[in-house]
Amino acid sequence: MSRFVDRVVIHAAAGSGGNGCASVHREKYKPLGGPDGGNGGNGGDVILVVDSGVHTLLDFHFRPHASASNGKQGQGSNRDGAAGESLELKVPEGTVVLTEHGEMLADLTGNGTRFVAARGGRGGLGNAALASKARRAPGFALLGEPGDEVDLVLELRSVADVGLVGFPSAGKSSLISVLSSARPKIAEYPFTTLMPNLGVVTAGASTFTVADVPGLIPGASQGKGLGLDFLRHIERCSVLVHVVDCATYEPGRDPVSDVEALEQELAQYTPALGGSLAERPRVIVLNKIDVPDARELAEMVRPDFEKQGLPVFAVSTASHEGLREMSYALAKIVEEDRATRPTLEASRIVLRPVAVDDAGFTVSEDPDEEGGFIIRGERPERWVRQTAFDNDEAVGYLGDRLARLGVEEVLAKRGAKPGCPVTIGGVTFDWEPSTPAGIDMVMHERGADPRLDRNARVGASERKAAKIARRIPSTDEEAEEQQ
Repeated sequence: MSRFVDRVVIHAAAGSGGNGCASVHREKYKPLGGPDGGNGGNGGDVILVVDSGVHTLLDFHFRPHASASNGKQGQGSNRDGAAGESLELKVPEGTVVLTEHGEMLADLTGNGTRFVAARGGRGGLGNAALASKARRAPGFALLGEPGDEVDLVLELRSVADVGLVGFPSAGKSSLISVLSSARPKIAEYPFTTLMPNLGVVTAGASTFTVADVPGLIPGASQGKGLGLDFLRHIERCSVLVHVVDCATYEPGRDPVSDVEALEQELAQYTPALGGSLAERPRVIVLNKIDVPDARELAEMVRPDFEKQGLPVFAVSTASHEGLREMSYALAKIVEEDRATRPTLEASRIVLRPVAVDDAGFTVSEDPDEEGGFIIRGERPERWVRQTAFDNDEAVGYLGDRLARLGVEEVLAKRGAKPGCPVTIGGVTFDWEPSTPAGIDMVMHERGADPRLDRNARVGASERKAAKIARRIPSTDEEAEEQQ
């Protein structure tokens, strides 16, 4: 049995960037030929693409997790890592992308429209790209950044010009079946329509689409029935058509009260795409006039609707009476609405220069650590993610970058004391204002920084001295041998 899914939650994970490579060129008679580590590849993106051949979000209902591939690590000989492959997800036209909190991110209309749902992480720089006059042979490389991981809500809002609303069994499905080539399920029991139906109608030289949603009942705004869950499919409609059953035998119901009850439910619905359903033109369709009692009732209530300025059409889906006039009138309303819509302009490139007084970061007191500070900013947090903290030279490079950005100066002005905890991007440091920016680096071993005294790694010269010392017998041992 086929299913119609018009709302899903997807978990999109972009690929992480590859790490940079720390390598030194070596060949015969040239043991230190300079750094030649390549950059890591960028991670792949997760992209939503509108495809005219897709009509439902069913695939995401069964496979809500989407992951792009990671970038490859850089290699020696200046070889960059391969970029991760992006993942393209095909969605139907009319898909709206929302955050978990209901904030709209994109309205995808038009075949081929693309939206980057999760952006891949950037690859880390290799030591060849980090070489400078101060660091001629860096013994470290930058790490790749992790890709975005987001939870998004996808809602399908059909792109239709005319929306049919009404009570269950009012004849909406029958009406769309005779106006177009759509073949919805039609039966004599309520809530036969469990999913929206779309049909294309031709009236003279005009062509428009019609959407049929499940029937509404009083109390739908409080969760009763099915119709309110599918009202998103008529948000884009130019005109709303009230299909009224004039042949119903239910007590306490009449065409006027039916329309009033449905208008109250429509007023409770707030379209996410902006505007209001109350501003849309209304058309009243009095259905089933092939029944004699229904025809009489339609003639009785017609003046009541006409007094409200609403166009009224008495039709019969069984005998096709009145359908031609109604379709031409709907086509005229749709054409007028299309003529008043603003012309869509091509997207322009928007430049957002950074303000002169924007330092790129903020410093605030840490509420959880007495005397601590928290630094927030795109660049400082990105630099922390790129740093390998098991390499002292990489940590010293991070300190230089933060000092050049002005972090140490701002911390000193805020009253930071040496040794106070400073948190950047979830990593906490003991602040020591002893890493001046822009000083010339002295010669040191690869992977070390003379400004950091926490390096417990034993150097090659120390290992050699210890080995020689073990081979030379001590004075006490010599005395014992002589005796």
